[in-house]
Amino acid sequence: MTALPRPRLRTHSMGTRLLLFLGATLAVACAAMALTTALAQRAYLMGGLDDRVTNAAERSLDGAGRHPQDEDSLSFLTDNGHPAGMLAARLDADGDIVSAATVGEDAPPRHLTAAQRAALADIATDGSRHTRTVPGLGTYRVTALDSDGVRVLTGLPMDDVQHMISDLAAVEAVVAGAGLVAAGSLCVVVIRRQLRPLGRLAATAVAISRAPLDRGEVTGLPRVPARHTHPGSEAGQVGAALNRMIDHVESSHTARRRTEERMRRFLADASHELRTPLASIAGYAELMNRGTDRIQPVLAWRRVSAESARMTGLVEDLLLLARLDEGRPLHTTEVDVSALVAEAVRDARATGTRHDWQLELRLDTVPLVSGDEARLRQVVAKLLANARVHTPAGTTVAATVEARDTRRVVLRIRDDGPGIPPDLLPTVFDRFTRADTSRARGGPHDGGSGLGLAIVAAIVSAHGGSVEVRSEPGRTEFRIELPSLEAAPAAEPLSVDTPSGPSAPAPHHSADVGRTMSERRTPAAGQPRSAAVKALL
Repeated sequence: MTALPRPRLRTHSMGTRLLLFLGATLAVACAAMALTTALAQRAYLMGGLDDRVTNAAERSLDGAGRHPQDEDSLSFLTDNGHPAGMLAARLDADGDIVSAATVGEDAPPRHLTAAQRAALADIATDGSRHTRTVPGLGTYRVTALDSDGVRVLTGLPMDDVQHMISDLAAVEAVVAGAGLVAAGSLCVVVIRRQLRPLGRLAATAVAISRAPLDRGEVTGLPRVPARHTHPGSEAGQVGAALNRMIDHVESSHTARRRTEERMRRFLADASHELRTPLASIAGYAELMNRGTDRIQPVLAWRRVSAESARMTGLVEDLLLLARLDEGRPLHTTEVDVSALVAEAVRDARATGTRHDWQLELRLDTVPLVSGDEARLRQVVAKLLANARVHTPAGTTVAATVEARDTRRVVLRIRDDGPGIPPDLLPTVFDRFTRADTSRARGGPHDGGSGLGLAIVAAIVSAHGGSVEVRSEPGRTEFRIELPSLEAAPAAEPLSVDTPSGPSAPAPHHSADVGRTMSERRTPAAGQPRSAAVKALL
């Protein structure tokens, strides 16, 4: 059997539900208070009436006791002091009424009829109070007493007590109703005032839901006014959280669009860079197929190898970033950063002969780190290549290694070139970031894919270090900080390159890094360990 869908209940607004709940609560509280007051007042009035009834019965019993031989005599009713409306009756041994009469105001007692007597029957003479309705007279509070064979029934009218209780209940009902109306009106005003910020929050959320978040720039979304974001109230906390969420949505969308733009630009660049060597390889292969008279085979194979190497480099960079993202463990060994940087500067000098290369060592301890030597060498090589490619001929590029304590090793690559554009500086370590956004390349070494500095940041991060850059016209410095091993003993030599040959000067604080490293030198006694060893190329 198919289950029938449950009917949807009609949902009211929060303000309506709060008003109904508060109204019902106030109504119940007022009713309970009025009922309690009425019951307490009735008990108090009935207690007073019962005392008066008992006193009247004792007085009547005392008057009847003066004539015990006359069992139906009601002469005591003629005595002064009896309240108007009081009734009295004489009872026989069986409890039946022998005679009964009521006291009138300025009038002799009036005897009761048979029907009225019947309403007073079956009342025990034990002093307990009873309520009886006497036809033609109203409701009475009666009691019966017995003393030495004299039995008297006495009652007082309850009209005054009932009227007072009724009037009290009416007054309480009017007061409670007026109080409910006033309290309800106040609740309406307060609830609407307190829920007004939620209404503005809902309006803001509706406006955001109608914004075209799937296209265009997500900027200028409405915000909750500052006066409705006070942290002291729940609505203010929700408003502040909504504003933070809107800021996050805008920043996330902006970051996503920037990433998508960089990705599209990179894919276009990568496609162009891959298509160009592929076209070159296909072209040279086609020329070879047509015969060797059109091109020399050695030249064709040389160009094919160069274009293949270009494609291989791009693919390897992408693969390296993917592996670093996966968190694969590095091949860790003990690495001497000073020797590694000296070799990298020497290689850079051989490649960039039109630049001025310098090496400076500021060492109090041997700069040893635990890491992957090949990857760290790649970091230094990419930073030096970056300085060579993006600075004009004649630029001075200085590599500095600092090891002031046993906690860290600092590497600085500094140049006096034109600097990094300010708008590019915040994202210089992002992937696919390039200063040259065009796809044209003047030569195989011009520009790049925009992955070099991203690889530098990823490798340094994998080693537990940090990298930062500061740039202004005439000075650009990349600073890498790596955690170091404990310092080696003081006698451990420092690796620097010194000139060799018969004309080489005696060892001093400068060494030619362009030559082969032929001497491992320890600072002389008394010489500061942190003295700079500067190599001018």
